[in-house]
Amino acid sequence: MSEFDTHIRKAASQEQDATSPQTLKDQIADAGADVRQRTGDALQASTDVARDKFKEAADAAGDVVEGASERLQDKAEEQQRSGADFVSRLSGNIRDAARAFESDAPFAARGINSAADYVEDAAEKVRNGTFRDLVDGASDFAKRQPAAFLGLSVLAGFAAVRFLKASGSQTSSSQGEDVT
Repeated sequence: MSEFDTHIRKAASQEQDATSPQTLKDQIADAGADVRQRTGDALQASTDVARDKFKEAADAAGDVVEGASERLQDKAEEQQRSGADFVSRLSGNIRDAARAFESDAPFAARGINSAADYVEDAAEKVRNGTFRDLVDGASDFAKRQPAAFLGLSVLAGFAAVRFLKASGSQTSSSQGEDVT
């Protein structure tokens, strides 16, 4: 036998040993364990990255909501102050109306002054309180003094119409000035 034949037989013998059922089984088990380990590591890394990204997104969303909430609250407070100022001016107008009735109808003047007091209180509640406080106060006033509440409602309606007409004519006149 030549050296070449001996070498081939030796290699074939080693190949048979390497492919023996036990060795192949061990190799497959080792490969499976390696795949499981790598899969577990990849899954853990993906979970960590996803958790970090979710936390970043939640923090960003919280910042956006907080900013929007602050802007809405500021806008609501501005509108609240503006409404309180309007209601306060309305109470002054109601008091002026009461003065006009003092000599001819003192009973009506007292009722109108009472309504003006209520409107003034409402202005303070609007300025310093909550919307719910205002609604509760209006309900209580309407139950205690339905005639005054009705009269106040009519006066408020007239004031609103007058305000809208005045605003409309100012807009029309300013548009007319722009055309010329």
